Amino acid sequence: MGLLCPNSLPAAISRVRYFPSYQSGVPDPTFRRFGPSRFYRRPPPSMAAFLPHENIGPVAAPKSPCRIGDVKRVTKETDVYVNVNLDGSGLANCNTGIPFLDHMLDQLASHGLFDLHVKAAGDIHIDDHHTNEDVALAIGTALLQALGDRKGIYRFGHFAAPLDEAAIEVILDLSGRPHLSYDLIIPTERVGTYDTQLVEHFFQSLVNTSGMTLHIRQLAGKNSHHIIEATFKAFARALRQAIEYDSRRGGSVPSSKGVLSRS
Repeated sequence: MGLLCPNSLPAAISRVRYFPSYQSGVPDPTFRRFGPSRFYRRPPPSMAAFLPHENIGPVAAPKSPCRIGDVKRVTKETDVYVNVNLDGSGLANCNTGIPFLDHMLDQLASHGLFDLHVKAAGDIHIDDHHTNEDVALAIGTALLQALGDRKGIYRFGHFAAPLDEAAIEVILDLSGRPHLSYDLIIPTERVGTYDTQLVEHFFQSLVNTSGMTLHIRQLAGKNSHHIIEATFKAFARALRQAIEYDSRRGGSVPSSKGVLSRS
């Protein structure tokens, strides 16, 4: 049993003085002692209440399990696999066969700070429509799974992102009620090989399966690539706000009804 530092003892006990090497058990013989001539060891429990306590603070709550959604979607047109970890670090591994869509999905993971794994094979020899749609449907379903009962989250997200001359505002609510308001004017029909009409269809599909209310508004922009990329970045940041935990809520559902469910 180790010796106590004199500075940490009550005034009455601290009259025992030690040499600098007091832990060696050598008292100062010139200093007046009281009581039996023995070293004072660790106090009994009743005395411990009077000793100073250091580094005592609130105990951190145990980390909750990762919120993960895992979806496999197979049709006659596509074969899609999606894995989402909302408590990840922004890792992305996306291969849809549509290079521009892969680039946009990387933006979602990177700026939303969730891990996103997407593998898709589809009838892109016809066009990108079915693959684009089914990837979005699967991501929305994975979000729905990962969010669960949505207890303790902020629920709402709002972010405006610029990209050079383009600026996009996104407002969303993880309400369980799917709705999309989309107000983008993309000046060209394609970015690379990607049909720009598919941007709206992507978000409509994601909204339908995730149960999300989503508003996308263009504040400025002339370059098609910049407009679309700013949209995905703003969406990612708004989603990041909405899915994060609100420490003041204490794990309750962020609704006066007491429930948020996919309608």
